Amino acid sequence: MEFFVSLVAGAIGGNIAGGVFKKYNLGLTANTVAGLIGGGTVTLLLDLDGAGALGQLASNADPQAVLMAMIAGAAGGGALSTLVGLLRDIASRR
Repeated sequence: MEFFVSLVAGAIGGNIAGGVFKKYNLGLTANTVAGLIGGGTVTLLLDLDGAGALGQLASNADPQAVLMAMIAGAAGGGALSTLVGLLRDIASRR
């Protein structure tokens, strides 16, 4: 469950980052895809690291685990979306 929550939060985070950092905005679809990938990746990395034991806690529908997945997903989605936009901007200058 937490993985799905982090994917949705990542997509939202990617689009929020695109709105905040207009110079690095990739457009709705690309921000959403980058957000999905970033949100899912951060959550998987946190699960592998054992940070907060997201998988174990969220299986019991623990509100703290779901909130942690939302925060991690949104942060990862926003970060990856911004990073891809930054790299696109740098590549277009050449």
